[in-house]
Amino acid sequence: MSPLPPQILSPLDSRYASVTAPLAEHLSEAALNRARVHVEIEWIVFLTDRELFGSTRLDDEQKSALRRVVTDFGQPALDELAADEAVTRHDVKAVEYFVRRRLAELGLDPIAELTHFACTSEDINNLSYAITVRGAVQHVWLPAAQDLVAKLAELAVDHRDDAILSLTHGQPATPSTLGKELAVFAHRLGRVLRRIENAEYLGKFAGATGNFAAHVVAAPELDWEALAPEFLSAFDLEWNPLTTQIESHDWQAELYSDVAHFNRILHNLCTDVWMYISRGVFRQIPQAGTTGSSTMPHKINPIRFENAESNLELSNAILDSLASTLVTSRLQRDLTDSSSQRNIGVGFGHSLLAIGNARRGLEEIAVDRDVLARELDENWEVLGEAIQTVIRAEIVAGRSTIHDPYAVLKELTRGHRIGRDDLVAFVEGLDIGDDAKQRLLALTPARYTGRSSELVERLERP
Repeated sequence: MSPLPPQILSPLDSRYASVTAPLAEHLSEAALNRARVHVEIEWIVFLTDRELFGSTRLDDEQKSALRRVVTDFGQPALDELAADEAVTRHDVKAVEYFVRRRLAELGLDPIAELTHFACTSEDINNLSYAITVRGAVQHVWLPAAQDLVAKLAELAVDHRDDAILSLTHGQPATPSTLGKELAVFAHRLGRVLRRIENAEYLGKFAGATGNFAAHVVAAPELDWEALAPEFLSAFDLEWNPLTTQIESHDWQAELYSDVAHFNRILHNLCTDVWMYISRGVFRQIPQAGTTGSSTMPHKINPIRFENAESNLELSNAILDSLASTLVTSRLQRDLTDSSSQRNIGVGFGHSLLAIGNARRGLEEIAVDRDVLARELDENWEVLGEAIQTVIRAEIVAGRSTIHDPYAVLKELTRGHRIGRDDLVAFVEGLDIGDDAKQRLLALTPARYTGRSSELVERLERP
């Protein structure tokens, strides 16, 4: 058998590339290298702006020329870095050499030694990851997640009055409305999103073991503890003052745990919608040209929600691993975080793919109100809760002498279905006040939804 031509291993970069491409602008190896160059150049600008070590402040044209190295960063730069790394076997050292050559081309050789000055690789890397992860979250993942929740909230409002038979433990239970049940998911997802929106992005910039040792020897007169957070403010990052060689990654673990939590709630939504489709509550809207089954032409499979489930599970496998791995580093530094962090994009990629599938799936379903009505009409026994609760109130008020109303209703309803006529006959024979009796006689499963519709108003819309 002839070998296949070289292929991309991950479906995120082939089959699903059109969906995940926006993430690559932030979480690819190319994006990481661009961020590294950005940090190195801004450090040079920062030092020269303060004319440290006898350097001269760069003029606006020189700063612009240096910053264009970042804005014009593309394939030639990536090829050059790859060639350097093939020799150095060190990715950040390759970035340093790359920046030094740009300085030489711009006639800025006198400040070449300010490149990577007093930095350990992790000073550059941790800021670069904070910049790229924040960009991916704020510009790609969050907007997609917020759009999904907005669609869910819209459906909740649209169906706030559509009574539905509830199932607890898979068995008929007190009715609700479809809108209220969807609002529960929108509320849960929205709550997690608000945490993600307010996530911290921390950075360290304190040298080889996080204590400014080289900085102090080079310039003991400088307040390095003030300069580090000032430098980080240029990237709108919060300074972490107490670290080892690495920034401790706790903010990353918190963020990935929150995204994984969002994924799990969304997974729950997908399984519930799948079951609503299975029992006919939702019918799927045929899409032109699509095939549900290769052999059964009648089928429309709920593939959007199934695909979302599997991608959410894959995403969480990565995010959970990152959250647990990144918080541990032996003594002042080990390299376990380096390989792990290269998979951040994979975790977010599968989540983004799932969000897109779920969002499209919600567009391709419609409520079958005939099914809702039929299910409710076939389960009048769910009014047993209402009847025994009213009897209890009547007993307390002195308007009933019934003993153990729960047992009475249990005998009537448990384990078998009863119809409207059975309930009417039972209620008419109850020893309760006339007002209570009339309320119960007017009750139907479709009207037994409590404050479901009003509760949808409590949903905080995205």
